[in-house]
Parts: sequence; C-alpha cells; structure tokens
Amino acid sequence: MRDDHGQMHIDYLIGIAIFLTSIIFVFSYTAGLFTPFQSNSDEVTLIADRIATNLIEQNMSAESIRTPNMLSSTKVDDFFNNSGDYESIIDYHGMNSSYLRYELNVTLENIGTGPMSLDYSTGKTLPVQGNVGQTKRIVIVRNDDTGDETLGILAVRVW
Repeated sequence: MRDDHGQMHIDYLIGIAIFLTSIIFVFSYTAGLFTPFQSNSDEVTLIADRIATNLIEQNMSAESIRTPNMLSSTKVDDFFNNSGDYESIIDYHGMNSSYLRYELNVTLENIGTGPMSLDYSTGKTLPVQGNVGQTKRIVIVRNDDTGDETLGILAVRVW
C-alpha cells in the first residue's frame, strides 16, 4: 500500500509550532490591553514604606543604635504639632511633581499601656474610594524628660 495522503511529520510539527506561536502572541497582546486599567497600589505602598522609613530613622529618631525604631517624644511632638505647611511636607518627600501628586496621612497611636498617651494624626483625610498604600510600623516612643517608654503604631498612608 502506498501512503499518498500528503501529510508528513515535518509538516505537522511546523503547523503546531505556528499555532502555538500565534496563541502566545494573542495572550501577550491581550494582557497589554488591560495595563492602563491596573491599579497603582504597589507604587503607593512603596512610597508609604519609603516615607515611614524616613520619618522613623531620620525625622523622629531617638538616635539609639541598639533600637532603630525608638522615637524621641520631643521630635514626635514637633512633627505632629509643629509640622508646618502640608505642602512643604509633600514637597520634602518628593510627592509633588508636574505629572503626579500624592497625598499623605500619618498617624501614631498607642498599642499598649504606658505613661504617655499617643494619639497623633497629620495630613489629609483618607479618601472613601481609590488606592491607598499603607505601611504600619511598631515603634517605641521614649519620653526625653523621664525616660519612660510607650509602644505605638506609626501608620503612613499615601494615595
């Protein structure tokens, strides 16, 4: 018997390779169609993390080498009560440009019992809708006068 169907193994392999290549192209192209509609929550979370690190390690640090998350009560009071103009804080942290602008909210509150009451908040009110990036850090606030320490949570929110 003669096989005269005209299909050879190499023809079959080439056909499958072309089919798989076109399927991969279609999936990669359609994934790119939805990119403008994706959220920027990863971006704002990274910004919130960077600002939390700056606040804890530079602006409000008690400069204790052994405890990097220890904050000075004097510096905490200065930041939350005398922080000045909101726009200057936004500009200082690089959150205002000609293309994008981010808003900021920083909150410090008690998580344990202690001699000090930590109830601070500064910045804009949180939005009802939208992507809000948040970073929370557990910190120790040391009273510079008495040496007492209180545990708190510093929450930095960016949108």
